[in-house]
Amino acid sequence: MTTVPGSLIWELVKNNNAFLVKQFGNGNAKVQFSKESNNLYNVHSFKHSGLANKKTVSIQPGGKDLSVVLSTTKTKKQNKPAALYHRSVMKKEFSKMAKAVKNQVADNYYRPDLTKAALARLSVVHRSLKVSKSGPKKKNRQGY
Repeated sequence: MTTVPGSLIWELVKNNNAFLVKQFGNGNAKVQFSKESNNLYNVHSFKHSGLANKKTVSIQPGGKDLSVVLSTTKTKKQNKPAALYHRSVMKKEFSKMAKAVKNQVADNYYRPDLTKAALARLSVVHRSLKVSKSGPKKKNRQGY
C-alpha cells in the first residue's frame, strides 16, 4: 500500500477541515488557526500541519500529576493509525525535560526546524501545570 504525499494532503485540507479556525482581525484581514493535536504553533500552514507532514511533534499535559507527554510520529507506521505515535511521559524537572525534548527533536535529526517551537510549548505546558499558592496577597509596604 502506498502513502499519499504530504503536499497533496495539504492541498486537499487547506481550505476546509475540522480543525480550521477562522477569525477576523482588523478590517477584512482573516487570521487562520488550527486545533490539530500535532501543531505546535496552532498556525494553519503546511510547515506546522500535523495532518500533512509525516514527522510531527506534540507536547501535551500528562494528567493529574505534573507530567508532560511528548509524542512523535513514526514514519514507517503511516498506514496504521493505532501505532502511529511514539509517546513518552516525562515527570522530571524542567531543565531535564527541556534537554530530553531537544535531544528527541533536534539531535536525532527528527525535525530540527521544530526545536524552538517544541521548547516554547514545553515551557507553556509546564507553567500551566504549576499550582498557584492560595492565600492573601502581600501588600507592598514601600514608602512614597
